Amino acid sequence: MSSQNQLTNIHNSGKSYIIYKSTKGFDLFTNFSKKIILTNKNINNFLTKKNKKKKYKNTDLFIGFFGYELLNNLIEIKVPKQKNINFPKGIFYKPEKKINLTNNFRYETVNKLKFNDNFKLNINKKSYTKIFKKFKKKIKSGETYQIKICTKYKTHSKIDPLDFFSRLSKTNLAPEAFMIKDKNFSIISCSPENLITKKGTSITTKPIAGTVKKTRNMNKTKALRYFRKNIKETKEHNMIVDMERNDLSRVCDINTVKLSREKVVEEYKDLFHYVSLIKGKLKKNIKNIDIIKSMMPGGSVIGCPKINTLNLLNNQEKDNRNIYTGSFGYIKFNGDMRFNIIIRSILNFKHASEISVASGVVVDSNPNHEFNENYIKAKALIDLFR
Repeated sequence: MSSQNQLTNIHNSGKSYIIYKSTKGFDLFTNFSKKIILTNKNINNFLTKKNKKKKYKNTDLFIGFFGYELLNNLIEIKVPKQKNINFPKGIFYKPEKKINLTNNFRYETVNKLKFNDNFKLNINKKSYTKIFKKFKKKIKSGETYQIKICTKYKTHSKIDPLDFFSRLSKTNLAPEAFMIKDKNFSIISCSPENLITKKGTSITTKPIAGTVKKTRNMNKTKALRYFRKNIKETKEHNMIVDMERNDLSRVCDINTVKLSREKVVEEYKDLFHYVSLIKGKLKKNIKNIDIIKSMMPGGSVIGCPKINTLNLLNNQEKDNRNIYTGSFGYIKFNGDMRFNIIIRSILNFKHASEISVASGVVVDSNPNHEFNENYIKAKALIDLFR
């Protein structure tokens, strides 16, 4: 049976499964023998549990996600009580089957659903501007240098997650794209940003900071020119790169953390991003929990300095971020890891869908520009409902 037919059969059977972008296409994980729902109490045990195998299969891993609140708690940052849909703080699965899919996998839904594309924003422009001005004062007083205000687009609608993911992959293929289909929820993501790739003692991170809308007059070359000339975008990018270099330096040998690729442009369906790549060599006896505590939540979607900015955000935001700015990926039994930052994602839970986005505020930011940038980031996902 072809991998295409296996995917369709698994989806139609109601089985839980996960798809994750690989270098050659997609990896499909299913036949889960374990499902670990993470809490603030069991996460340390999960991250420090050792596997004593000497030979490893390609399914010897746990794959899943850490939610934003769980990662805050891991580094002892409090999140005040917020509006909550009671979605799990994190879930990891142990697969027993892995199937390779091509980039051009196809799926057409049998059930033609009517989608509700009437999205409601949790923060309107007036409220956003008020928060923006409040944080601008915090920047001027030196409490933070950059901060990311989160806005949520919400709607109630039944969806076929594989249909959404298939269409999204055709129009907006992203290097960290993934989907999770479980019995009572699904996540569809075209995340572009890798936070951790660890192989042996080698580790890399790929910060994204800088966004410009794609238009007829804005191609990749012009986007690079725009970013280089734009003081605000350059400041924002430099701050995030410096912060992630610092995060890596805590777990890497001295003088091994270096910029491997600096300030290049990546192209997506509706926008261009400004991207760098940082690499390092891990210190001896560094554990995965140390790496996760140092690197998560990812600085490029929080702001700078990280800890102070997290406290400012958590005291301001009224809605729980759930998966947004958490991390999805896997931990292999041999210790290797790959994790993204969960952005550009749809969380569908109890037939309600939410899309969370954020843009960076620095001292010379404009509230109208940042509010509109949030919509540009959400547009490729909102279009799936139309």
